[in-house]
Order: sequence, then C-alpha cells, then structure tokens
Amino acid sequence: MKLINDHLAVKARVLPTTGDGFVVLAGEVGAWRGHFPSSPARLAARLKTLAADIQAREVNVFRALFRTPGEGDELLAARGIHPARYDIVVLIRTASVESALGVCDSPAYKELAETLRAAARRTHQIVAHNAGRLGDVDHGQDHYFLFNYFYADDRDTLLQVWEYTAGWFQAKTALPDSALMQPLEGEPADYGLINHASWPTLRTFLPSLIFRPTFRSFVLANFKANGVAAQPIIYRRV
Repeated sequence: MKLINDHLAVKARVLPTTGDGFVVLAGEVGAWRGHFPSSPARLAARLKTLAADIQAREVNVFRALFRTPGEGDELLAARGIHPARYDIVVLIRTASVESALGVCDSPAYKELAETLRAAARRTHQIVAHNAGRLGDVDHGQDHYFLFNYFYADDRDTLLQVWEYTAGWFQAKTALPDSALMQPLEGEPADYGLINHASWPTLRTFLPSLIFRPTFRSFVLANFKANGVAAQPIIYRRV
C-alpha cells in the first residue's frame, strides 16, 4: 500500500477476530436529498417485528440518518458498481458462519427479506465473517452507528488501509468499537469489506469529519491513493 502523510500514521489497536457469522441485508427504499435520506418508518417498524422471530445471537434494524464524506465515486463508476445508498439495514450476528448461512434458509428470515425487497428499489445481501475488530459493537446503547461500504480491486490493500485509517479514528474520534465484515467466497463482491462501528454521540466524531484537516489529508487521501472507495453512512437503531 501507499501511505500518504505517513507522519500521521498510527495503526489501529486491534483485537483478535472472532468466529462470528454475519448476515447483512441492506435496502435502498426512500429518496435521498443530498446527504439526507427519507425512509418509511412503517417499513422499518415492520422489519423490526419480523426480526424478532429470527434465531440468532443478535438481530438489529437500522435507519439511515445521513452520509458522511467518502471517496471513490469515479472508481465505482469505472467498475460498474452502484453507489451505496442504503437507508435501511438489517444486521444479523450469529455464533458462526455456518449458523449465518442457516439463518438465510429460515422461514423467518425469508419473510423479512421478501418484505424489504418488495419495498426497495435495490437490495444488497451478504453472508460474512469477521475480518478485523476494534471491539464488539454495543447495540444495547442508543448510539450512532456506522456502516461503511468499502470497495477496492485488491482486498489485501484494503485491509491494510483500514488498519491505518481506523487508527486515525481511534485517535481523533475516540472510536470505541468496530467489526469489519468480509463477504464469504461466492457472495456479492460490490463491497469487499463492510465496516460496522458506533459512537455514543454526534459530537464525538462529526466535528472531526468537518473541521479536522487531517481527515482529508490523511484518511481520504489514503483511500484515494490506494484505490479504495469508501461510502460511509450513519444510522440509528430502530
């Protein structure tokens, strides 16, 4: 990888990966006005009700609040990949990848997935394993949740870039947790990694993305230099 402004580089303090399995089902349902979406509250509530019947370690439904600055629109267009504009996400965490695959075959999940697909213009579903971790994301708190949809031609480079940019977020925004999800072989590869993380309040991270110069000179610059498309969206849990 190329490291831009390496005097700012600090590797993330990572924890060992887990054997968890994940199912991510994301839908583009409402309209986006610039960086802000409008997704139907009734659909989100219906999905939450259906999610209660899915047998898994955790099942959570999220509605998007806004998109934050990212990188790589030109790269996505060149690869024919539609930009991530998912205003509703269902995230399922299981004890193993095998359990995650089993969830996808369950009647409860199929009903939930069909409900979202019937309402959405576009959906994206993957089964994934844990590829990196700063800490388990705490869904028991009313936090602001990130899903960052990453694409790069080279996945190994993407993992290295994530480790350095996550280090910036730990240092500058007190990022408390992050679970990096990598699609299994054979799953859709529009996004080579999806990063899920959280912050307790907006003020812990949003001012740094707007006013801190090193967000652009280090984080976005390293994404661009290494051919990484990063598409971050902030959500609240339904």
